[in-house]
Amino acid sequence: MQRRYSLVHLILCGVVGLGLMLLTPDVEVQARIAFSSDRDGNSEIYVMDADGGNPQNLTNHPDSDFHPSWSPDGKWIAFLSRRDQVPFKHGITAEIYVMDASGGNPQRLTNNPHADYHPSWSPDGKQIVFASVRDGNTDIYVIDVDGENEQRLTNNPLYDYSPSWSPDSERIVFTARRDGHFRKDFDLTTEIYMMDADGGNQQRLTENRRNDYSPSWSPDGKRIAFWSDRKGDFVNYEIYVMDADGGNQQRLTENRHDDWFPSWSPDGERIAFMSERDGNDEIYVMDADGGNQKNLTNHPEKDNFPVWFNSPFSVSPAGKKFTMWGRLKQVNR
Repeated sequence: MQRRYSLVHLILCGVVGLGLMLLTPDVEVQARIAFSSDRDGNSEIYVMDADGGNPQNLTNHPDSDFHPSWSPDGKWIAFLSRRDQVPFKHGITAEIYVMDASGGNPQRLTNNPHADYHPSWSPDGKQIVFASVRDGNTDIYVIDVDGENEQRLTNNPLYDYSPSWSPDSERIVFTARRDGHFRKDFDLTTEIYMMDADGGNQQRLTENRRNDYSPSWSPDGKRIAFWSDRKGDFVNYEIYVMDADGGNQQRLTENRHDDWFPSWSPDGERIAFMSERDGNDEIYVMDADGGNQKNLTNHPEKDNFPVWFNSPFSVSPAGKKFTMWGRLKQVNR
């Protein structure tokens, strides 16, 4: 009887081990940053090592590809593309595509006569959240990764955009311009909001007389990075960080040129961002407290929209449990 139990247990462990091997991202992928660049004549999707080395063009298409977002297993990248050349009143529409992490097998997910923006892959791998003007104003939508089951999450007569998932896939933070905000330069300011993944329970996290943009959730779920012009010069943007409830807001960068679009490293120790401090858009990285700032790219053409590969297997959200299959043992992280 003991022998039979041991054999069954060994088989179960082998099956689970194989499954974990398939689910766990490669170490090589975890060390990479995807970004957009104009260095080949138009905007393309690139990946590079975390130290800025080994940049590779993934898309190589005559029309613009930009704003990448990794799948949680590191096997796919969602991005925006204007390769369909569909005109609308504000220019050429951008649609959401996905491709292999090596740049192969590009597939179009959205198809409408209005622009889609800011795709963000859910940490559970099931959905992509994005902004779109398809219903007359800019709102937040979500779609399954196969392009089905599109749902509208916000309905704001002004603007909701730049969504970012919480590490547990249960909440979404986003940028919004809404009635009741302060007025700046004859327009309403933008603020950071949070909502449930189904669009419910919308809450305002920031409130100031300047603009806050593009929130990015830390891997442990405790902090949110964003960029803002709250310094007060009406021009300069800096990177800030705050607790996930909107408290403890701190400025991380301070220079005379724009710093924007922050993205956390998988371990939460560093933040990649885009900066104009060298005269054009480059990718920089800094420690999570704002220290040790250095550039990763140094090219005469623009490098922008950095996104660090961030696996749900790298860090557990605060207060969550991982299940280790075989004996169903739950481990607090």
